[in-house]
Amino acid sequence: MNVKDILEQLGISGHNRPVSTGVHTSGDPQYQPLASFSPVDGQLIARIGTASSDDYEHVIQNAQAAARQWALVPAPARGDVVRKIGNKLRTARQELGMLVSWEMGKSLQEGLGEVQEMIDICDFAVGLSRQLYGLTMHSERPGHRMYEQWHPLGVAGIITAFNFPVAVWAWNAMVASVCGDVTIWKPSEKTPLTALACANLIRDVLRESAVPEGTFSLMIGHAMPLGERLVADRRVPLISATGSCRMGKKVGELVASRLGRVILELGGNNAIILSPHAQLEQAIPAIVFGAVGTAGQRCTSTRRLIVHESIYERVRSSLVSAYQKLRIGNPLDEANHMGPLIDQSAVRQMMQALEEARKQGGRILTGGRPLEGCGYESSCYVEPAIVEADSSLAIVQEETFAPVLYLSSYQGDVANAISIQNQVRQGLSSAIFTTNLLEAEEFLSVAGSDCGIANVNIGTSGAEIGGAFGGEKETGGGRESGSDAWKGYMRRQTNTINYSSKLPLAQGIRFEI
Repeated sequence: MNVKDILEQLGISGHNRPVSTGVHTSGDPQYQPLASFSPVDGQLIARIGTASSDDYEHVIQNAQAAARQWALVPAPARGDVVRKIGNKLRTARQELGMLVSWEMGKSLQEGLGEVQEMIDICDFAVGLSRQLYGLTMHSERPGHRMYEQWHPLGVAGIITAFNFPVAVWAWNAMVASVCGDVTIWKPSEKTPLTALACANLIRDVLRESAVPEGTFSLMIGHAMPLGERLVADRRVPLISATGSCRMGKKVGELVASRLGRVILELGGNNAIILSPHAQLEQAIPAIVFGAVGTAGQRCTSTRRLIVHESIYERVRSSLVSAYQKLRIGNPLDEANHMGPLIDQSAVRQMMQALEEARKQGGRILTGGRPLEGCGYESSCYVEPAIVEADSSLAIVQEETFAPVLYLSSYQGDVANAISIQNQVRQGLSSAIFTTNLLEAEEFLSVAGSDCGIANVNIGTSGAEIGGAFGGEKETGGGRESGSDAWKGYMRRQTNTINYSSKLPLAQGIRFEI
């Protein structure tokens, strides 16, 4: 199957409309169009217009009207729509996964895995639609019943990043929809076609299910002004944004200024600790995948490796050897381990970070060069790098969104390694490899990892949809996907019912007239 066939099957032409209200498309395909170039070969895939100011108002007004209708649909019926969406995604898993790989640059296996995440979250949300539980509490007043329930928030804005161009939308949209919210999706301008393909795929499902127009909306455009306008809009009570810490701070400030609600899933400077008790045959593959998977462009990518001094030389040698065996090339070739970075700007940023690491005293052990020539026509291919660097270096404290792994050592017990891990401003994912029960428990304790995700004997990336996903500190504190993350998309209401003939007041207060 070639790219033209994939685009045709996913409803993508040479010039595309930038707006979908679920059941209808609109917008001028020629209005300030975006050009989507594949990082695989540098070739133009297709063009797509951007949403105008009038388009924006059209989407918002439709979403507001849909929110009033969708909230009245029973949650299990909303779940049935999501079930049908999941089934539709199953039929297009290969085509959509290939487009994700072609437009974003991740390996085909990872592209297919991303679509599988969408299917999995649909299945999760279907079950969730019958489990939006509240609590019943005992009232201190006789003849009273007290309980809580959860209601939809209304309109939820979803801003996604290029590195997971479809899965993160599904994490949010499918959970939000069974909670009774309608969603407006503003995808990354670097990967607009995968978003458009999703809108095209679900359109027939929404029409056949008589879903209100505006329940699943899409607007394609730039962060400025489209994204900023969405974030600042008081008609959108919830913004869920995925991206860099810098972007998240701006989003958080804008939403806070109008006292809206925000779910932020931002950058990670994720570390793996290798204790003297680590099983290296288990740890080395996890480290390499965590550092080079998706070309280091996951928010959960392994950025730092903190190794006990007693095994440091052995680990360093093993990693350098493993990196030199990596196959880099076309991500649709499943024999390759790593594809390209998203664009040449990402390549420049990686090179700048490596130069800064050198200036600060770091030493590149392997990799770190751009790749050119046959098979690397797009100039977005690089060698993944291992940099030996003291953990206190300023560059190590920052997230380098590229396949750069900073290697350092620690002395003494695991508490010292945990201290090094926690010294950065980000707090998304973390891991330790050890067979020592005491070390593992300390790492998971209140005195251990300060990250939202803490793993033992698995790497930092590859989270399952069943657990709430997100992190602390500058990672934003938001949670998406599983567990009780659904509560972020709803408003809590406490209810008290007096079924007696009297009116006792709380706290024993007496008020007689």
